[in-house]
Amino acid sequence: MQTSNPYTPSSAPVASTTPRPALGRRIVDAPTRTFHALFALCFAGAYLSGDSEAWRALHVALGYAMAGLLVFRVAYGVLGPRQARLGVMARKTVGVAAWWRDLRATGASALTSKSTALRGGNLALALGIVAMLALAVPLLISGWAFYEDLGGEWLADIHELMGHLMLAGVLAHLGLLLGLSVLARRNRVLPMWNGRTPGPGPDLVPADRRRLAALMVAALVAWLAWSWQQAPDGLGPAGGWQAAFQHDGHDDDN
Repeated sequence: MQTSNPYTPSSAPVASTTPRPALGRRIVDAPTRTFHALFALCFAGAYLSGDSEAWRALHVALGYAMAGLLVFRVAYGVLGPRQARLGVMARKTVGVAAWWRDLRATGASALTSKSTALRGGNLALALGIVAMLALAVPLLISGWAFYEDLGGEWLADIHELMGHLMLAGVLAHLGLLLGLSVLARRNRVLPMWNGRTPGPGPDLVPADRRRLAALMVAALVAWLAWSWQQAPDGLGPAGGWQAAFQHDGHDDDN
């Protein structure tokens, strides 16, 4: 008696021929992306809380958090993987002189060239990042010195000026990213979200180092929790949000 084979060619599963979407190449690791996000969030919170005495504890805590993140980025940029090195970023800015020479040699027609515009935009991005990291140093030092009463109101003026310059740099950075995304027809913000850029090829960053990124987040949360416990009224205003608004409104009337 013959039994039929249930695994005949007609009944065997057929592999799908639909191509799977490519993940793209990893070009930014998780610690670099996490620093970028946490530093931006801390600066936004510190900037918004800078003019309110009721939120001074939060402002100070976020300032110290920014200082810690900046120290990490410098250390990671020196001891970390090659793609995250600060030297790589600095070498990108060296191309500004060559780009300017090419622009002058080509003439006004180069201004309408897409490749020339993209090259100049990428150089501007690198310069902007270096400038914002450099601005963070006097911003944080002046804020710390004024908080510790190491000088007069001139320190507060410098701190406020550095904050405004940093905000201008952030807005210019975002605007440049938007313009380059439109010009290149490719999302230039995405690599700082998932670390990848579309296209075939090997990953430029072999290891994502997510554990180190998670440790950064945990350290920031622990610092803010400790700061909350140490402050007499926590990191918010005494009496809650309603008291903060009443306090600010009272100051404006005066």
